[in-house]
Amino acid sequence: MKKIIIIGSIGSGKTTLIQSLKKMNTQYKKTQALEYYGNIIDTPGEYLENRRYYNALTIASYDCDEIALIQDSSNKRCVFPPNFASIFTKPVIGIVTKIDKEDTYIEDSIKCLELAGAQKIFKVSSKEDIGIKDIQNYIND
Repeated sequence: MKKIIIIGSIGSGKTTLIQSLKKMNTQYKKTQALEYYGNIIDTPGEYLENRRYYNALTIASYDCDEIALIQDSSNKRCVFPPNFASIFTKPVIGIVTKIDKEDTYIEDSIKCLELAGAQKIFKVSSKEDIGIKDIQNYIND
């Protein structure tokens, strides 16, 4: 089983995704610090949105097998700088969240993650349980 760290902006669906992957009851809560859910590390969105916290992300990633970048498909703004994945020494995947919403920018989200350096991209809806099994299989592989 791969150990992964989940990185994305505030409100992008990181914690909800983890709750779906771990078959936990879905309830919103603001992540204030690094939180460990077995083989998954949840990060606060502020760690991505403030460059001075990038060191915290890279240090936390040392203990992981993979990095997962989360892009909210309902938000047109790309939150990752180009080639963001290069700050990590591990493989990087991308996850497009909230694909069940009415107004989405899925293709823009995929482009954003590709430009950031994601090597493989998943599309998910934690609410509708779409794509969750694909990520579980990938993590368990």
